[in-house]
Amino acid sequence: MTTTAHLPDAGSYVEMTASDEQAARVRIVHAEGAGLTLSAPLAAVPPVGSSVTLRWSAAPRGRYALSCAVVGTEENRVELRPDGEALIEQQRHFVRGGGGEQIVMRRAGQADAYGWIRDISEHSARAHFEGIAVTEGEELDLWIQLGDETVELPAITSRVASLPQQVPPGPLSVEMVAIFAAGESQARIIRRYVMKLQLLSRTRA
Repeated sequence: MTTTAHLPDAGSYVEMTASDEQAARVRIVHAEGAGLTLSAPLAAVPPVGSSVTLRWSAAPRGRYALSCAVVGTEENRVELRPDGEALIEQQRHFVRGGGGEQIVMRRAGQADAYGWIRDISEHSARAHFEGIAVTEGEELDLWIQLGDETVELPAITSRVASLPQQVPPGPLSVEMVAIFAAGESQARIIRRYVMKLQLLSRTRA
């Protein structure tokens, strides 16, 4: 990564990612001096004192990433103070995509749990399971089928949301974000798979 003093332009849209990896598309209202003001969906307004990361295009090199502290909110307006300079993330560090791939969760002393991927990157996966109990901060192993290849990764859960299925009554529905540190060979498999999907999507468009 390299540093730059670049800031997003007022009126532009950027991605804001909170500490729980929830991402939202937000609009920059003011971007001068030592602070930024942005307009966010009400459901995505982060609490004062939390940290967020803003990301926007730095084509063709990748995209900028700017870590910020939330210093104020008013309805859908968010006041941010950058923690430093924007960084350039190379393309390979943030490629994310997929959806529907098989994932198996393995935990010591428990039966394997089978689910499906919502999206995956080289550092995390968002997945859906049914009828299991899992907690934030839990260590586990993931087996993920990516096309003709598989990756096996030790991981830790960073966010878990559970919801009983009401109509018709059914098993607990669990949405989970797991963080992992993929080795280069595994990261290459994930990167190649996601970029292939992105290429196919652009071809069909």
